[in-house]
Amino acid sequence: MSLTRRGFLKVGAAVGGGLLVEIHAPRLARAAPPGGARFAPSAFLRIGAEGVTFVCPEVEMGQGVLTGLAMLVAEELEIAPEAMRVVPAPADRAYDNPAFHVQLTGGSTSVKSGFDPLRTAGATAREMLRAAAARRWGVPAEEVVAEDGAVRHPASGKRATYPELAVAAADERAPRHPPLKSGGFKVIGKPLPRLDARPRVDGSGRFGIDVRVPGALVAVVVRSPVPGGQPRTFDAAAAKGVPGVEAVIRIPSGVAVLARGYWQARQGAERLGVAWDDGPGAGLDSAALLAAYREAAGREGRSVASAGDAARALAGAARVVEATYTAPFLAHATMEPQNATAHVTADRCEIWAPTQGPGVAKEIARQLTGLGSGQIVVHTTLVGGGFGRRIPQDYVAEAVRLSREAGRPVKVVWSREDDIRHDLYRPAALHAIRGGLAADGTPVAWSHRVVTQAIIRQAGGDFVAGALPFWVPTAVKRALASAATAWMARTDETAVEGTDHIPYAVPNLSVEFVEQEPGVPVGFWRSVGHSHSAFAVEGFVDELAHAAGKDPYLFRRDLLRGAPRHRAVLELAAARAGWDRPPPPGRFRGIAQHASFGSHTAAVAEVEVQGREIRVRRVVVAFDCGRVVNPNLVSGQLESAVVFGLSAALKQEITFARGRVRQGNFDDYPLLPFDECPAIETHLVPSEEPPSGVGEPGVPPIAPAVANAVFAATGKRLRALPLALPA
Repeated sequence: MSLTRRGFLKVGAAVGGGLLVEIHAPRLARAAPPGGARFAPSAFLRIGAEGVTFVCPEVEMGQGVLTGLAMLVAEELEIAPEAMRVVPAPADRAYDNPAFHVQLTGGSTSVKSGFDPLRTAGATAREMLRAAAARRWGVPAEEVVAEDGAVRHPASGKRATYPELAVAAADERAPRHPPLKSGGFKVIGKPLPRLDARPRVDGSGRFGIDVRVPGALVAVVVRSPVPGGQPRTFDAAAAKGVPGVEAVIRIPSGVAVLARGYWQARQGAERLGVAWDDGPGAGLDSAALLAAYREAAGREGRSVASAGDAARALAGAARVVEATYTAPFLAHATMEPQNATAHVTADRCEIWAPTQGPGVAKEIARQLTGLGSGQIVVHTTLVGGGFGRRIPQDYVAEAVRLSREAGRPVKVVWSREDDIRHDLYRPAALHAIRGGLAADGTPVAWSHRVVTQAIIRQAGGDFVAGALPFWVPTAVKRALASAATAWMARTDETAVEGTDHIPYAVPNLSVEFVEQEPGVPVGFWRSVGHSHSAFAVEGFVDELAHAAGKDPYLFRRDLLRGAPRHRAVLELAAARAGWDRPPPPGRFRGIAQHASFGSHTAAVAEVEVQGREIRVRRVVVAFDCGRVVNPNLVSGQLESAVVFGLSAALKQEITFARGRVRQGNFDDYPLLPFDECPAIETHLVPSEEPPSGVGEPGVPPIAPAVANAVFAATGKRLRALPLALPA
């Protein structure tokens, strides 16, 4: 990494006097816009009279990223994480996620993408502070040390804090390759408490739903009950008859009622009396959709993985096992429903939102207002759950449109029913699999056809537009986004991830993708395609093991001889779960493993079955995410993944009848309740490999581990989610 003083430092007046030193590190090279202007590198760290401030480039939505990334900077800067002030980054291209080329938090990329740049930022600041101290004291730089937020000279006893050295450090040359620690970490790897725990506990943390802007109206949007439907008529006068209602405005997503408070807006919305033109979506029906998916599985698809000759090997196999696995549409059900506040004037657009994509929100605002980059400000609030739902910015677009039309600030608030019935769902999927076994039970062939939607076809446009330079005209962006989205949809990895790299040693393999587009709005859901692929793959491996008359764990272990990290987590989970010993009376075990987002996870589920009731009593998780930055955060994410995965595995599905979503709240789309939460054990594999994903990889193996345990208990193979025993 080549750094210059001009590219790495900015010096300005600090609030309250003194100078402020900003330490920068580049995240992503881009073409410069016209006129020779240069894009700014990312500013992660500021040191001034007020102390050390870390600007967190990723969005904190409960996953602990604010703490984890601060630890990376603190390690090299030689300061305690809690001694730094940590603030969220503004919406600025300087904070683009290099994995996506746009400012967005997702894909379990935060620590992976920040590990080297953030440590480099801390190390560069440390070396410049040491150089400044050495120059001030007239001693060799190698004689001074940085520790505990200060630089000292042991021989003379001199000491200066970082703020005291900030102005002088600005005049030092930035080192081209600041030394990074290779071990002996003081911060990385330690189970430190979360820096944002207090505001979450005492209520001082501000989420999007808490935003109050003087003079703002609250908007409730009445949306079509059928995807793609449009309003034919509505009674604006009736809605305006509710005291407090001030306006009724039609926007692309529906009809909005604006009032002085949420309750008045909701009452006005109930009086609108909208008559809808349902459009082609009126034919959506879950039973018909499943039948269409089954029919589509008979079509030849696009090859995504191939080895040997699967068809020939199947024809010559001693035994052929066939199975079809299905997974339903799923809602995100974030605890904080969607909301956003916007204030649009002739020369400024200000947005407050719980968003995973500040950069995408800014691009949407630009398209809707025509304002320049410097005229649009996005305040990213705390996020009450993301899970991928807050990557698309539909709720932000509603607030911007309505503020522009109303001429005053507008806060859009979705109800729980809005959130469930108008989500961008995890796609439904069907996996048709055939496996061939030799006479000795060794797998010789695997043929797999995945039928599902291409998320990118719907979600890719905003990504492309957000990744392009801000100055590119909207019409050009739309044309490029359309072309890029069409291309990406044909090769959509999110549709088949988890099936395109099957780790088991099967010599003949064929995996195909059949794209099925039913007209249901879809988006990214925690672990995306892996969420249904792991269920199918690990369920089918279990079937092959039983068909071969072998123990499911030993069968897997033997077939993972060429995949050491897969095998290691499998062995660790089995050992910690006591796989070689009988479970307690009345309990049965199932096992599954899966790799996603660069990490490897294995889970053992212990279940009890009473009649048709499935109760999960214990889940043991083994996890390899490379170097662990904070084991507390990793374990917390794995525990949440177990609960999240069990909710989907046992209770959740989105179904359609006459084009309408049948679920609407937690009574018919339930989360796992406290009294059904199992004992959860997490075990982390020690590793010096680079960090990989944490937030999502714990979800995929949960459903198949439970399904495999149910088979062990009942002899019934459950191949459809949510899991339900037949009457």
